[in-house]
Amino acid sequence: MQGFLLLNKPSGITSFGAVAKCKRLTGEKRIGHTGTLDPMATGVLPVFIGRATALSSYLLEAEKTYIATVKLGVSTDTLDITGKVLEDSYVNVSNDEITDVISRFKGKLKQTPPMFSAIRKDGVRMYELARNGETVQIPQREIEIFDIKQTSPLNENNEFSFSATVSKGTYIRSLARDIGEELGCFATLSALCRTSASGFSINSCVNLDDLTEYNINEFIKSEEYAVSHLNAVTVTQKQAIRFSNGGQLDLDRLKIGDFFDGQLLRVKYEDVFLGLGIVDTAKNQLLIKCVINSIK
Repeated sequence: MQGFLLLNKPSGITSFGAVAKCKRLTGEKRIGHTGTLDPMATGVLPVFIGRATALSSYLLEAEKTYIATVKLGVSTDTLDITGKVLEDSYVNVSNDEITDVISRFKGKLKQTPPMFSAIRKDGVRMYELARNGETVQIPQREIEIFDIKQTSPLNENNEFSFSATVSKGTYIRSLARDIGEELGCFATLSALCRTSASGFSINSCVNLDDLTEYNINEFIKSEEYAVSHLNAVTVTQKQAIRFSNGGQLDLDRLKIGDFFDGQLLRVKYEDVFLGLGIVDTAKNQLLIKCVINSIK
C-alpha cells in the first residue's frame, strides 16, 4: 500500500502516535509524516504511506498557517499551558496594544526555539536535556512570518487569539512568549491549530478518530497529489524505463518548455507518476531525486 493521507490530528496525542495508529489500520510499516505537531496542538498533519515516504522531505520547506490562543500573565517551562508554571505577572494591556505588538512580528526575524523541542544538541534532543534538568544555550534561528493578525480580543481570562502564516522552523510557542515580552508580561500558548500546511487546508483533512481499518482506504490519495504543485514532464516509455532504473534524462530530449536550474519536476509516463527529477543545466540533464513507481 502507498499513498498520501491528510490527517486532522486531535489534541492529546503525539504526531508519532497518530502515525502509529495509521500503521495499525493499514498494516503498512513504512509510514511517515511532515511537520511535527505538539501533543496539545491539532490540525493538518500530512502522512505518507509506503514508498510515498520518499516524498516527505519535499513538503518540509513549505509555509504553514496556525490559529493560536495566548494566555497572558503566565510563564511555563514548555512555553505552553501543559508545562510547569514558572512565574506569574500582572496583566495591564489593551486590545489596541496587542494588535500593534502583533503587527511588529511580520517579516524576517530571529527566534529562540523552546528548550522543550526536538532540536538536537550534540546528538541529544533538547527536550531530553530539559527533562533531566539541564539547560543549554539555544542558538537563534532566522524565521519569516508572512502574515499575522489578531483574531479574537483579550477576554476575562487574559487570553486572545491570532493567526499566523510562517516559514519552516518557526515555533508558535516561542512567538507567544515573545509577544508577551513585547507587551511587558509573561505569556504562554494555551491552544494551537494548524489550519494549513504545504498548501493543504484543514478542510481537506480527515479526523484521525474517524478512521477505521474498513474506511481508511477511502481517504488515501495518490502520492502524486502531495506534490501536485510541481510542474510535470511527460516522458516516453523508453525514458520512463531509464528513469525507473536510476538513469538521468537528457533535457534536450524532453518536452519541458521553460525551466530553471534546480527546478523539481514531476516525471510521468502516461497516467503513471514515476517520481521526481531535478533540472541540472550544467549537465543538461534531469537528475533523479526519487523514484516512487516504475515500469518495465
